[in-house]
Amino acid sequence: MRRTTTVVVCTLALALCAGYAGAQTAPPPDTLKVSYFVNANTAGAPDGTVRMTNPGTSGGNLCAAIYVSATDQELSECCSCFLSPDGLRTLSLNTDLTSDPLTGVLLTEGTVYMVSTKTTSGTCPLPTTLTPTPAVRATAINYNSSKSNLYEATETASQDATFSATEQTRLQNECGAVQLVGSGKGICTCGTGD
Repeated sequence: MRRTTTVVVCTLALALCAGYAGAQTAPPPDTLKVSYFVNANTAGAPDGTVRMTNPGTSGGNLCAAIYVSATDQELSECCSCFLSPDGLRTLSLNTDLTSDPLTGVLLTEGTVYMVSTKTTSGTCPLPTTLTPTPAVRATAINYNSSKSNLYEATETASQDATFSATEQTRLQNECGAVQLVGSGKGICTCGTGD
């Protein structure tokens, strides 16, 4: 009986070690922010915005890698925007984040993922390779419809989300595919400021 227990324990230990060796390293916390948007590209609705800042806690310049997805989770646009310490950048939903969709169909609602990442030689290339680094903060202003075709402004802080190695790989690969097949489509722009 004692021998069986030893074999089971050793087998379990080997399985755990094998699983650990094949595991990917998770990105650090405080690197992924998520916002939603509604009524973009909608007649009569004001243009929503996303504002981002780098509070400087990382000790230097950062990029905000941005991924804009439709409600069916299909990536529509991606880009990467420079943020110096204490810099503020404002992006328009209609002009910067949804005006050049990969499929040619303008989004009216969807999700914006922002990953705080290191610059590459002081620049922010298309986010197909990330080095997640904590710090970027963001808020989104949306205009929700109410009675009589009036729109109410709602400002919300982008939500922190756990950023897994699997999610990082998925976002990088999808943006790489946009770059490969988009012929210049599917690339968002970085608005104003910094």
